[in-house]
Amino acid sequence: MTETLMQRRERLLGPNMSVFYEEPVHLVRGQGVKLWDADGREYLDCYNNVPHVGHCHPRVVEAICQQAGTLNTHTRYLHEGILDYVEALTATFDDPFDTALLCCTGSEANDVALRMAQALTGKTGVIATDHTYHGNTTAVHQLSQTNPPPGGYWDSVAFVPAPDSYRPLGGVPGMAHAQAFADAVAAQIAVLEARGCGFSSLILCPYFANEGFPDLPQGWLDPVQEVVRKAGGVIIADEVQPGFGRVGTHFWGHQKIGLKPDIVTMGKPMANGHPVAAVVAPRDTMQAFRSRFRYFNTFGGNPVSCAAAMATLQVLKDENLQENARDVGAYAREGLRELATRHECIGDVRGAGLFFGAEMVLDRQTKEPATAFVKKLSNGMRQKGVLLNFLGIHYNVLKIRPPMPFSRANADQLIETLDSVLAETPLA
Repeated sequence: MTETLMQRRERLLGPNMSVFYEEPVHLVRGQGVKLWDADGREYLDCYNNVPHVGHCHPRVVEAICQQAGTLNTHTRYLHEGILDYVEALTATFDDPFDTALLCCTGSEANDVALRMAQALTGKTGVIATDHTYHGNTTAVHQLSQTNPPPGGYWDSVAFVPAPDSYRPLGGVPGMAHAQAFADAVAAQIAVLEARGCGFSSLILCPYFANEGFPDLPQGWLDPVQEVVRKAGGVIIADEVQPGFGRVGTHFWGHQKIGLKPDIVTMGKPMANGHPVAAVVAPRDTMQAFRSRFRYFNTFGGNPVSCAAAMATLQVLKDENLQENARDVGAYAREGLRELATRHECIGDVRGAGLFFGAEMVLDRQTKEPATAFVKKLSNGMRQKGVLLNFLGIHYNVLKIRPPMPFSRANADQLIETLDSVLAETPLA
């Protein structure tokens, strides 16, 4: 069955369609934090942030079905659903964020955010880290050095080294590391100005998720904020991965690190897998964008999408899932630290809420990345019924990012399985 499906995928969808794991998983059903394959085997989902409040949550499913059976159209007709949702969404933000534009994907949201920054500044230059991912439109694909665009990069794009709390820029952790990052951004602002495109924005995930989610204290981004403001630029916070309570202590990743962005984007988790995304901004920023660009998205903000997003937001509150993320995440990280006392390959344990993991090394003294080893670990966990993955600057960080109802019992299963796989998997 697996081989047949893979052959059909290549024939019908084209080559190079990536799948997780050396032995791909053929999923047919999900509920809560569990998934089942075509053979009836159960898996613990420690990876998917798209079903944010759990696979097939009944309240979200019911909201979709009820609205789909009543009306679905676009925003050139009046409908209360989008207004009610935007009011509820912006209430989770600090002032002055009070308007939102709804679209379908995080890629679209980030593409719009770049244009908002252009409308505000009159410039086009944008800075990103050298190990980030912000989507796959033509514009945001330019921001990825891990998947370089054909034809090379535009002159209006510049990169800075990604922060790394385990191997800090300049070799010194804490605020010295923060200043080194800010200095790198200042240097690239000067490059963009010299090229003639000027500096419009710095875009970053405030949790630096794809960079390996380094442990950075609140206030770490203060020096770079000062640099960007002084240059007249805009800060875009991409909250696709850390948002909606995932970090536990705060509803948004930028709140946790103390960042005060000008524009915030979000996507996948906001409607529990229904294709919804958003750009949230102060009213004057939205007005500048609306005046400069004629933007319309047929499906963005449709009644069914808004019903799914509203139900997801209500479930997060009613089931106290942000607090659950704080509690269970801390419990799971303690379990990882205990494993580190017995497995020398665990060089660093880090994360917040229900987005955590461990960096694997060949040697704790040299911190040499154990990249091939982590790939084997991921496949070993899959074979034992636990789904997770890896990322980071050296692709050696276990990425654990389960749906938000993940429990302490689920964490125990994760830690026990990882202990077993670590013991069975050769480091070399």
